[in-house]
Amino acid sequence: MPPSSAPTLRALHVVCTLWACVLTGCAESPGPTPDGGVPPPPVDSGTADAGTEPWDGTAIPLEEHGNRVDEGPYAPCAHVGNGAQACETLEPSGFDLSACDPAALAQVPSVGIYRALTREVRGLTDGGTEVSLASIGFGLWDNGEASTLSNQPLVTQQTGDGQFFLAMRRATPPLGASMALAGCQAPKPGVITGCYVRCNQGAFSRSGTFEAHRMTWPEGESESSGGLTLRAEAPVSVGGMVADVYVTKAHAYVVSISQFGVGGGLTVFDVSDPAHPVFKTSIHIPGDSYWNGVWAQGDALYIASSVSGVIVYDITEPGAPAFIRSLPSGLFGVHTVLVHGERLYTTNNEGRTDVFDVRVPLEPVQLTSIALAEEYSFGGPHDLFVHEDRLYISNAQGGYSIMDISDLEDVRHLGQYSYPDVYSHHSAVGTFAGRTIAFEGGEFESSHLRVLDVTDPANIVKIGEHRKRPATSIHNLILQGDRLYIAWYHEGLRVLDVSNPTRPREVAHFNTYRETDPGRTDGLFQGAFGVRVPGDGFIYVAESARGLLIFEQP
Repeated sequence: MPPSSAPTLRALHVVCTLWACVLTGCAESPGPTPDGGVPPPPVDSGTADAGTEPWDGTAIPLEEHGNRVDEGPYAPCAHVGNGAQACETLEPSGFDLSACDPAALAQVPSVGIYRALTREVRGLTDGGTEVSLASIGFGLWDNGEASTLSNQPLVTQQTGDGQFFLAMRRATPPLGASMALAGCQAPKPGVITGCYVRCNQGAFSRSGTFEAHRMTWPEGESESSGGLTLRAEAPVSVGGMVADVYVTKAHAYVVSISQFGVGGGLTVFDVSDPAHPVFKTSIHIPGDSYWNGVWAQGDALYIASSVSGVIVYDITEPGAPAFIRSLPSGLFGVHTVLVHGERLYTTNNEGRTDVFDVRVPLEPVQLTSIALAEEYSFGGPHDLFVHEDRLYISNAQGGYSIMDISDLEDVRHLGQYSYPDVYSHHSAVGTFAGRTIAFEGGEFESSHLRVLDVTDPANIVKIGEHRKRPATSIHNLILQGDRLYIAWYHEGLRVLDVSNPTRPREVAHFNTYRETDPGRTDGLFQGAFGVRVPGDGFIYVAESARGLLIFEQP
């Protein structure tokens, strides 16, 4: 998920995104183990039979349409006022719902967590219009917890008897931010469409339509498939939200990030018997609790902190990490870490990639810093992957960069891949039929898996993709042979057969997300965050609310 950092280009985007989530209703872990025409519809497109013949390296280039396609208004309704009075009342009377379907809305359950795709049309000073696509969330509970809209408590909730109306006001800065959402139709179970309005400091801001999807398991799916069996579940002992896991020396190191004022930290489990993990210790540092990524090399454990940069622990005694030092990182910390060979790569929140020599794991020595031109790196490096002599950098809004690192004194930019609503987040790279193939994932609503032929970095070609529900976001991935393991937030753990990269095929899944888990919110960054496949016959998943999940590898 997006890092928590001071205002660099990357951090400014995060801050703006967070404000946008407040005002509009609209979130990481290290990279995977190095070893180891008509727009497509926004649905799972990877279920086709990949065939039995080995892939011969040929592919048909695919057009790039971005993550979301504007299909027009989601519902036949509209907000009818634009003055201060409409924002003060936030009542259903502020919407034209004459073409709506109260009978269908009457069947909508009064509980549930939803993620909604939003569409609004804004007038421009030159007389034109601009369409803006984003997302919001809302959660309706009957267990005594306050129902929410964009993670803010509701001031109005009218559900049942053919009505569906929610409104919230935010009392803290930005002062006066408010939002109201009116349901209009329920075209199928688990889906609500309607209209919304946003106000800022009591004044009309903008309005639009939405399509909300309830975040229960995808329609028709069971909890698991493909022999993916949950063997153990272990909650973390520090607060915040679980973000990543690394497994080494028969121990699982789970890091978490601060959330709603509750700090994160490190929780350590002995997994010598993966079906029965044993809690060993936890570490929490007040004021330094956004620990988003973790990796290990030898007796060293490296933790990405948004405050301290890279924190180095000695894990000679695996169950009792001992603090050694923090690596220099500037003012704003580090978001992710990755070790490849004898080098440690870190994504610095000041907008660069720092490289360290870790031949002596507990004594890293900085070798270089890699900074790209803003046109390639807008938003800053978010995550990394190394394959052969190339560094693959996911640069948020800057896109996907490929660097030649065969000579660290002469690092060269080889190629770039971007798309209209880009937020390049994570990737894994391998060789298939003599071609170098990158599996690239974004972040935010409708982001999905892209399969890129990067054999010639100056001519990157999209050759495949895999999508899930449009209201969800992909997150981190691990490539092991011809299997791709994906932590897909609300969609849980997904395992793809990518032996034919042009046609990724889902062969197993486990729906880790449950609405009733303590700590769930209506936010986009919920569910499966990180995944590791260390080669011991098990799969380890960092789940935002449930903690450490351990699966038997099918």
